[in-house]
Amino acid sequence: MGQFLMKFEYKVRRATLADLHKIMALYREVALNSGGIAREADEITGVYVRSFIEKSLGSGVILVVENPSDPEELIAEVHTYTLGIKVFAHVFSDLTIVVRPGFQGRGIGKLLFGTLMEEIEEKHPEILRVELIARESNEKAIGFYKKFGFKVEGRMENRIDGKTGRLEADVPMGRIRPGQTRL
Repeated sequence: MGQFLMKFEYKVRRATLADLHKIMALYREVALNSGGIAREADEITGVYVRSFIEKSLGSGVILVVENPSDPEELIAEVHTYTLGIKVFAHVFSDLTIVVRPGFQGRGIGKLLFGTLMEEIEEKHPEILRVELIARESNEKAIGFYKKFGFKVEGRMENRIDGKTGRLEADVPMGRIRPGQTRL
């Protein structure tokens, strides 16, 4: 008997505040895997998630991907927003992307991140710079961001205590809007 491979079409949509509990569940699952997001599962609170959802809805972008076989479950999320300071009004910062571990390696992160970059290019002409920080040991993520035009801009030594017995660096990365000469 042959195996059947079901191919789902993953769709990106804008998140809303109604997605709060789904995003919390997604972040808590991702936080259980070492080396991903900086927060641990018990740090993924309603206050934390509500804060970045509201900031993203107010001055940025927040996108999600639902599980095609269970629309009540989110399998990926990305968000970024301005910092609310005039001198940084041209910058989207605090960019975070998560993909549910069982769905990684299927192109979902690439779809979601690509959609985010298109959204910024098309709907946010005021944004000239997008920035994020990646853990130095997450070489896969750093390579992923480089494919989207992000450049390593330094190292913040001994910033992360990954509970492995050693401290590691955070790696700030930035992407300037293509063709931008002002910065």
